[in-house]
Amino acid sequence: MLNGYPRPQLERKEWLNLNGEWQFLFDDEKRGEKEKWYEHFPEETGRIQVPYTYETKYSGMGEEKFHPVVWYHREIEIDRVENRRLLHFEGIDYIAKVWVNGQFVGMHTGGYARFTIDISDYIVPGKNSITVRAEDSMSCVQPRGKQRWKAENFGCWYVQTTGIWKTVWMEKVPDTYLERVKLTPDIDEEKVRIEVKLNHRPEQKVSLNCEIRLDENEIAVHTVDIRSEYARFDIKVSNPEEPWGMVLWSPENPKLYDMTLRLASESGEDEARSYFGMREISIQDGKVLLNHVPLYQRLILDQGYWEESHLTPPSEEALIKEIDLIMAAGYNGLRKHEKTEDERFLYWCDKKGLLVWCEMPSTYAFHEETMDGYTPQWLEIVKQNYNHPCIITWTAFNESWGVEQIFTDKRQQQFTEGIYHLTKAYDMMRPVIVNDGWEHTMSDLLTLHDYEEEGERFTERYQDKEAIVGNKIPFNGAKYAFAKGYAYRGQPVLISEYGGIAFTEKEGWGYGRQVNKEEEFLERFQKITDAIKKTDYVVGFCYTQVTDVQQEINGLYTKSREPKVTIEKIKKINED
Repeated sequence: MLNGYPRPQLERKEWLNLNGEWQFLFDDEKRGEKEKWYEHFPEETGRIQVPYTYETKYSGMGEEKFHPVVWYHREIEIDRVENRRLLHFEGIDYIAKVWVNGQFVGMHTGGYARFTIDISDYIVPGKNSITVRAEDSMSCVQPRGKQRWKAENFGCWYVQTTGIWKTVWMEKVPDTYLERVKLTPDIDEEKVRIEVKLNHRPEQKVSLNCEIRLDENEIAVHTVDIRSEYARFDIKVSNPEEPWGMVLWSPENPKLYDMTLRLASESGEDEARSYFGMREISIQDGKVLLNHVPLYQRLILDQGYWEESHLTPPSEEALIKEIDLIMAAGYNGLRKHEKTEDERFLYWCDKKGLLVWCEMPSTYAFHEETMDGYTPQWLEIVKQNYNHPCIITWTAFNESWGVEQIFTDKRQQQFTEGIYHLTKAYDMMRPVIVNDGWEHTMSDLLTLHDYEEEGERFTERYQDKEAIVGNKIPFNGAKYAFAKGYAYRGQPVLISEYGGIAFTEKEGWGYGRQVNKEEEFLERFQKITDAIKKTDYVVGFCYTQVTDVQQEINGLYTKSREPKVTIEKIKKINED
């Protein structure tokens, strides 16, 4: 890929990257709307490099103080205005309002998901202006992930992210176009289910041609007539030239089927490329199965944070490097923690065969506003990332953050159950974790966080499975596996956070005592990792973490992605 296209699952040829220099203003007094900056943007403004937020060095500013409202403005040239123009924002934190040529065109709430605005009726041939107002807050009911809500960093919370932090781009489409494509593999039937949504109900029937290829070899060609804005059909992907009929996707063999969709209507042809992997995630007898084979998950916690660009990846190459560093250490997957990553990252995980847990950024207080803000954003994230074969688990909540009283509070319990069922209604394929770490309600996996330092103590603690899963003891000294009123139903058990070992530093922290030498690090790492692997009912683990992040210095790699220990030795321990 490496062409910068931000949406790998529905790729079109005609698009324009709008990253780069924009005019920029702080608006602490919230004067901009009253003074109609969207009509006449102030001449005396700063400059910012989009998509990096003002808090980062890569933005050209590096101002870490919180500002509640920021404005962006730039002009673009459009030669002709035939067909339609879609303006995409991959991520704006938190409330975005957008104007084109001084006219309000739309808004969006939520910092982590893509949103799209059709600006066709507002553009003119020649020079056009785009103005964006972004409003952020320090509210704990706002899904914020690892972004701090205080003036200074603390614990495992870091500098906030305000405004545009992912790619801004525009593409050209005909009047009738493919708005969304949902791809669901069925390995038992050797078929893929294709569900499409058009941007509107066509006045006359339209034709959709679907071509599927594997390694440039044609697998299937299928054409359907569509009379509604929705269509659903199945296509067989079995190939008589393949020994087993079809090729399954797995970390060992991450083969992808390429798909070209051509929608023909009176307004012209909409051609888009996509892809899918034939794989199945299931649960049986306390194990997670990939393609009907037990899967032992060797995961690592990945916060996707860079020293000079924070949550925004500095480049696509940086995303690829992150994946390569993880795989070099012997991990077959990652838990993307408190962040929805750039979709190009997921593309390369699909391509390289790295498993992913996709997680919702947390809130930190429970109110009705929490539910109002959380629910639509989570569904946006699930829909946006559904097609990626690398994603094998949805993680809806973490460590009771935002639902602090979930152990006993029926209202909070019902909220998490509702999110579980909503997620399953959209996605029947993947397991859903409701409260990763402890105090689970309705959950497909039982995931436990335990930063025990000594392997022997871990083995002793977990030798009695029934005591852990039956809520007879707090497994980590303070927390129980399930919330009150919920019980173990045979779910697979994973240790989804452990380790977090840090070298001795004057500043920064890790979990437990710090170590001074590589030998000391490796001894502790091996003993606790081996203890987990030897616990026969535990079917996977997730080590904390890939890299150091600001004051949290417990990564296998430094902030600049340099290894702290001999990575080959980590790989051997993980894979033995």
